[in-house]
Amino acid sequence: MTTSQTPRRKPHVVAADDPSVEFDVGDQINTSLAQAHDETDDAQDETRPSVKSGPALKRSMKWGALLLSAIAGLAALAASLSFASFVSHVLARDDWIGWLGFGLAVLAGIAFAVLAVRELFGLVRLSRLSRLRTAVTKALRDDDLGQERTVIKRLQTLYSDRSDLKWPLARLKDHQGDIRDAGELLRLADREVMTPLDMKARALILKSAKRVTVATAISPMVWMAMLYVVAENLRLIKGLATLYGARPGGVGALKLGRMVFTHILATGGLALTDDLLGQFLGQDLVRRLSRRLGEGVFNGALTARVGTAAVAVTRPLPFLDAEPLRLRDIMRELARNTVKSKV
Repeated sequence: MTTSQTPRRKPHVVAADDPSVEFDVGDQINTSLAQAHDETDDAQDETRPSVKSGPALKRSMKWGALLLSAIAGLAALAASLSFASFVSHVLARDDWIGWLGFGLAVLAGIAFAVLAVRELFGLVRLSRLSRLRTAVTKALRDDDLGQERTVIKRLQTLYSDRSDLKWPLARLKDHQGDIRDAGELLRLADREVMTPLDMKARALILKSAKRVTVATAISPMVWMAMLYVVAENLRLIKGLATLYGARPGGVGALKLGRMVFTHILATGGLALTDDLLGQFLGQDLVRRLSRRLGEGVFNGALTARVGTAAVAVTRPLPFLDAEPLRLRDIMRELARNTVKSKV
């Protein structure tokens, strides 16, 4: 069987604009498809600007927020005017009601002034503690014995009125003249002065964690337990700051709370707390604890983590020779006490 073979044509060069050149059908199809695709894109570009529902929706949301803000402002203004009218009406009276109102107004003014002064002094003490920590860090970085002696004097001034630190401060004063190497003076202060405070701080953290555990376990409502946890954590932060020499007020406690929360996020403390809790409660203890008590232990562990972070933020000296407060040890003791109370 014979097959016909078409002769092969030799390749030759032609010009691109030669009118005698005929395009292949596939090229024509590709060209038509490309033109159709371009026309479709042009049609979409022409129709796309006409559909703009985003700005209208954003504008309506802004007006809604403005409406709510205006209503809240009017309500606050009405309450303020009503209270001012009531006070002015009471003070305008010339009988015992007017004198009683005047006395209460004076008492409120004095209380407000005292609270404002206390908050101001609390912020000043907190700032002084922060500057001391910065000076300690600089002295350690520069490896300068002269800076360390200046820092030690500031530390002694900070704790000069503490009756519980008279003996540690006396030991520090007796031995600081024998120090000749840079870094050893701060290590001596860490051993002699900070160690007793660390023991008290550990006891405060453990007590607060126990209270949170019990309150969460016996609370009939979740929101009540959460409110107690927040209040207890703020009280713990304030107590630890007072222990180390800050003694903040309400505003200072909130500022410290923000610093502690930032420290926890920076160090990944929440994930560490979850891992340690699973290590201690995920095996045998979880079978012996009820669900509510398990939630209480978890909240207690979070409180203990807040406490250790507060110590790291408010402690004037870093942990040099003293034993640092470890969350693992506090949680182990917390879990042990919880199981004993359950059994």
